[in-house]
Amino acid sequence: MARPSVFIDGHAGTTGLRIHGVLRERPDLELLTLDDAQRKDPEARRELLNAADLAVLCLPDEAAREAVSFIENSSTRVLDASTAHRVAGDWVFGLPELCPEQRGAIAGASRVSNPGCYSTAVILALRPLLEAGLVPRDAALSVHGLSGYSGGGRSEIERWEDPQTGLLMQPHEVPYALDRVHKHIPEMQLHSGLTRAPHFVPAKGPFRDGMRLEIPLHATQLAGGASGKRVWEALQARYVDEAFVQVLPFREPLDSNDFDFDPRACNGTNRLEIAVTSNPAGHALLLVRLDNLGKGASGAAVQNLNLMLGLPEGTGLVA
Repeated sequence: MARPSVFIDGHAGTTGLRIHGVLRERPDLELLTLDDAQRKDPEARRELLNAADLAVLCLPDEAAREAVSFIENSSTRVLDASTAHRVAGDWVFGLPELCPEQRGAIAGASRVSNPGCYSTAVILALRPLLEAGLVPRDAALSVHGLSGYSGGGRSEIERWEDPQTGLLMQPHEVPYALDRVHKHIPEMQLHSGLTRAPHFVPAKGPFRDGMRLEIPLHATQLAGGASGKRVWEALQARYVDEAFVQVLPFREPLDSNDFDFDPRACNGTNRLEIAVTSNPAGHALLLVRLDNLGKGASGAAVQNLNLMLGLPEGTGLVA
């Protein structure tokens, strides 16, 4: 039986490189590649996009839309890691843990959009709480995100690691995109079920990979005076059987140390961790950690690829 063929369009970028690294040694797949001289050649790309059973797009949004337009072979399925199709009605959102039906939808889809790193964390933390009625859908929420600088791609990595900029010597995080609506907001809102867009404050830190999000839930936003323990119970019940989503034990009172919420804790894995803390005033705080290039990008893409090709979902991934 022929092995399914996969072509990564944009394999030289940060997301594409990591996907390529996971797939290249797998004996159950045939990886189609272009050499460096051809990887930006439209005709060479078009040929492999139409030859592959599954095309993985690791491209900027406009280039991803163009790549989809190149595909004339109706049997070529597409997994797009860009932002271009994440809220498109004719694409399936590639977050297997979104709801019980999502894995089947991904497995049967011809077009799947890989979720963003920040939105993966927000959606998985909030959606079960909205569905359980613990947080109202019209809640006005704030989200603080802290990511490793690799999330900005190759140019951002080079800028941070350039000794002339001194960015790696920063003793603090660096907020960004404060003057605009972050590109992950539409998918955060749509797929979590919020009727109001959250106020999102992203930042980069002086570390390459890793991510932590903090979502404060004010006592007035917890329906019926729900406690932090009740919030934790809802999340634990939702994800208890998930291989790649772990709800950390609830501790009240909290006896944390300096390393409990290290944003790098899930690096090198496809794991996402959720913690819930309680406050004596009745507030709760959701903390989410993941590897921005793991479950936040490349790991999620491999998870979706496995589902789309009918392979065991965790193949090639570290939980």
